[in-house]
Amino acid sequence: MTVTSDLLKFLSVGERVDGHKPFQRFRLNRTQWMELISLLSQNNWALMGIWAEPQEVHAAFYEEKSKTIAVASLACADGRFPSLSGVRPSAIRLERTIQDFTGLIAENLTDNRPWLDHGQFPIKHPLRGDDQKAQHRPATEYTFLPILGEGLHQIPVGPVHAGIIEPGHFRFTCNGEAVVRLEERLGYVHKGVERHMQGKTPAEAVKVASRISGDSTVAHALAFSRAVEAALDIDLPAHVHWTRALMAELERIANHFGDIGAICNDAAFAFMLAQCGLLREKVLATAQACFGHRMMMDCIVPGGVTRALNDDGIKLLQALVVALRSEFAPLVKLYEDKLSLQDRTMTTGVVSAALVHRFAAGGFVGRGSARSFDARRVPSYPPYDNMDFEIPVFSEGDVNARVWVRIREIDVSLGIISRLLKEDCDSIAVVVDLPKRSGEGMAVVEGFRGDILTWVRIGADGRVLRCHPRDPSWFQWPLLEASIESNIVADFPLCNKSFNCSYSGQDL
Repeated sequence: MTVTSDLLKFLSVGERVDGHKPFQRFRLNRTQWMELISLLSQNNWALMGIWAEPQEVHAAFYEEKSKTIAVASLACADGRFPSLSGVRPSAIRLERTIQDFTGLIAENLTDNRPWLDHGQFPIKHPLRGDDQKAQHRPATEYTFLPILGEGLHQIPVGPVHAGIIEPGHFRFTCNGEAVVRLEERLGYVHKGVERHMQGKTPAEAVKVASRISGDSTVAHALAFSRAVEAALDIDLPAHVHWTRALMAELERIANHFGDIGAICNDAAFAFMLAQCGLLREKVLATAQACFGHRMMMDCIVPGGVTRALNDDGIKLLQALVVALRSEFAPLVKLYEDKLSLQDRTMTTGVVSAALVHRFAAGGFVGRGSARSFDARRVPSYPPYDNMDFEIPVFSEGDVNARVWVRIREIDVSLGIISRLLKEDCDSIAVVVDLPKRSGEGMAVVEGFRGDILTWVRIGADGRVLRCHPRDPSWFQWPLLEASIESNIVADFPLCNKSFNCSYSGQDL
């Protein structure tokens, strides 16, 4: 039964842009864009991303009813566009970044403060193209939300932290120990990713993509590669998708082990950190033996894979699956039975299902609060499009739910790896030559944190004109602020670790 897409029905009033693959893109005029904003206030079309070029803004949407993804664009001849932030709060930080990077003005943006621009850019608007020298303001000149109410005080934390973690500033407004409001300031590890990609060949740019967030090097390289392959109409043999999926599932498992151990450690149960650390090390060591790199960095490139999996590697992965299933099961039982752990994780850091759906948050944050979106299922891509697997979903929305999503996903990923290893597929390191032609492509893939969206425009010379990679953390960081409200300050590390948002992935 075919379900009609209301999203496509509306966007088709605009001009369809040829050559945008595999999802349709439509160019709207200003009146139609305003109608889109009005519709967004009435329906649940999920905003998947918003980004801009010097004279045009693009927004990707997902309609759950019809499983449709499409892109709406608006030409900004006057350097302005109506903001989506009033109807999609997940757009706020991305639109602030658009203003920082391109100078385009988001009209009626609900928060006009700079986001990634800390007053240190050497170029005023690095993606505008005219390279005007920036006029620096003091890096500390940032207005946090005001304190309103008697007996409230503020606790500033960061950007430098006691642990070996990335920098981020957290401003707590508290009433005694209870957190009334948390406000984040990020952007301390901004590195000009989108600017660095411009003018590079896809083979050069994928190295930048794979370093957006080191713990998601496979997922970001895969998203970029698939976007380029879509733009250039590249079809790859089955064994390439097979090899890529094995890497992606290993990355997912390794990170989930690390997160589960770290969450338990923040609940004062260091034993689980040590044990999960050992399991994570087994995964990374196996990845090193199979693909030549613990993080599998630079193994996925546009046009193929640079590493093959030989018979010895297959045996190592088969042995790894057996070992992990055997050794992880008693740890799961320990977590489940440890009442002191349950006391810390259950009902702590709750994020409502309504808020998760409003922000279209994915991964364990979304699936811990009843949102089942998984890019491996929708829009899907090889080899997952021919596989049936569980998507673990919990409704409680607390730290415990996010732990259980990870626990179940480890089991699902081990099952996917086992199934892939049973397929009659010879792994061959192959990278096809990319044609030198123009095109636009977009990919949505599932990283361990959730869905990654990458959009790319390729010029006639085969080089990258523009690329926008949207990490899952963009839509998860704001929900961390919501999760800590009414909790005590001492529970923030636990909430924060249960989200494990990427600083680097957000700080483009």
